[in-house]
Amino acid sequence: MSEMLSYEFMQRALLAALMVGVAAPTVGVYLVQRRQAIMGDGIGHVALTGVALGFLLNQSPVWSAVLVATLGSIGMELIRWYGKTRGDLALALLFYGGMAGGVMLVNLSEGGSTANLVTFLFGSVTTVSESDIVTVVSLSVLVLLITLGLRRQLFAVCQDEEFARVTGLPVRLLNLLLAVTAAVTVTVSMRVVGLLLVSALMVIPVAAAQQVTRGFATTLGLAMGLGVLVTLSGTVTSYHADVPAGASIVLLAIAVFVLMTALAVPLARGRAKRAEPEPREGSEEERRTRART
Repeated sequence: MSEMLSYEFMQRALLAALMVGVAAPTVGVYLVQRRQAIMGDGIGHVALTGVALGFLLNQSPVWSAVLVATLGSIGMELIRWYGKTRGDLALALLFYGGMAGGVMLVNLSEGGSTANLVTFLFGSVTTVSESDIVTVVSLSVLVLLITLGLRRQLFAVCQDEEFARVTGLPVRLLNLLLAVTAAVTVTVSMRVVGLLLVSALMVIPVAAAQQVTRGFATTLGLAMGLGVLVTLSGTVTSYHADVPAGASIVLLAIAVFVLMTALAVPLARGRAKRAEPEPREGSEEERRTRART
């Protein structure tokens, strides 16, 4: 372990993994609550165009991806509000158009290449630079401030939009804020797990936590802990086993989900047993009748 920490690239990799592991589930818990678990995957498709645009303009791919993914997430919310029956088709066009546009722009750019594209599609945490670390940490802190600072309002909107609107909450503004936060989380996480796998990191720790917890706060806390566990473990595994970090992180997350699902059955039985009412002793006459029989 000390040898691994002596390398600066691994120090940056572990710090990036830590920040992403904390931030991703805090957004994912709201997406799962809204039954929009696949939204992160769709934003990842759109963000690919932003990465390619950065290559084409010789700018930072991370910041260009943040811009394009943010615009794409706002577009998704507008489609959800006004799309009605054609909403699914419009979203499909947005998702696959983003992927195709990214591939096309990468091939047109001088600084881009297939190898560069692969690192953003599947992640390459060990290649995170110092400038990337500044971006990852700053944007992750921003995500945490929003998702934790507005947790009650965001939970209310995700639980029941109509009730939240009646109580006076700015539902559309909060929905847009959540969509933009999800876009930022996707672009922050792409250097760790990749655009094609980032949705798993946002959703699987939350789904695993839901197997053994009750209540929003405990689910959120455990999901954040599991996110940190799998991202750090996956990064360490990739160093020692020389395997892709993104794939390692997602496979570990799935293993944790399976473990939590297995633990859920005995925990549920234990809760049910504790919830059973105590048997009544009955009257003195009933006890004598049972004794005679």
